[in-house]
Amino acid sequence: MSNVRLRSSEDSEDYSEKPLLHPIVVTSVWKDFLATIKIGIVNSNLITAFTGFWLALYFNGERFLQNLDLAFFSLIGTALIIAGSCSLNNYIDRDIDHLMERTKERPTVTGRFNPVIVLFMGIGLTLLGLFMLLATTLTAAVIGLVGVITYVFFYTLWSKRQYTINTVVGSISGAVPPLIGWAAVDSNLHIVAWILFLMMFIWQPPHFLALAMRRSEEYRAANIPMLPVVYGFSVTKRQVMIWIACLLPLPFYLYELGLWFVIVTTILTIGWLSLGALKYTSLKDDKKWGSLMFVYSVNYLTIVFVLMVVATLFI
Repeated sequence: MSNVRLRSSEDSEDYSEKPLLHPIVVTSVWKDFLATIKIGIVNSNLITAFTGFWLALYFNGERFLQNLDLAFFSLIGTALIIAGSCSLNNYIDRDIDHLMERTKERPTVTGRFNPVIVLFMGIGLTLLGLFMLLATTLTAAVIGLVGVITYVFFYTLWSKRQYTINTVVGSISGAVPPLIGWAAVDSNLHIVAWILFLMMFIWQPPHFLALAMRRSEEYRAANIPMLPVVYGFSVTKRQVMIWIACLLPLPFYLYELGLWFVIVTTILTIGWLSLGALKYTSLKDDKKWGSLMFVYSVNYLTIVFVLMVVATLFI
């Protein structure tokens, strides 16, 4: 994809004496596509969307194999709107992504993907995803649209570059996948569906604030007003702990999944709080504290949502 000239025997300059300032990144169109749609975000959100779908089947007395069509349209539709939204995010943020280490190799930054193509790709994927969700229920499509609007307009275009509350705004869009999954089966959203939404919504601030602590200098360079950049690490750490504590009551609303689920999830939440508290004063490096909390948050979410599905198999 890049214009690389092979050195011939006629080149007289000795390149071995000069350092390679810009190492060549071996890539492919497919890898660039996956990077543009942020495949990691797509995959992680599909886990929560599937959990919402699965629990909706369980609480409505439906069987998975009898609803494979709904599973296909809801999960693929969810994946497409997330991929489309992430592509639009890449298109919008291409002017600042080069300032951050974790985003500087995005195809929209390096020029491997034409920004206009990424723009139309984002719009196309989003529309296709919404049409697929519409094949399930109108409610699922509307919730998906709310997620797209929140992420692209209220987060990326508005709050991200202006307010520290951008993390909370972005958490709304990140919390809709389980609602979409549930709504694909049952438009009358059960209280359990809203608990899943709340779990996702409350989980995201401590997750992304911990990430912001790790990458604080990059956000500062890009002039993005993340909480640790504007108010420092002490305030951010307190916010992380408060948000985690807010997760404690939620498993009790899912008592129908079994007492053991409530106990295990509560232990995991207390473990997250304990890790933060133990390292709050003992760990001098705030960025390392952020890294520990970030890693725990990723595993926490995956374990809890997988446990929800497993719990239905033993009730």
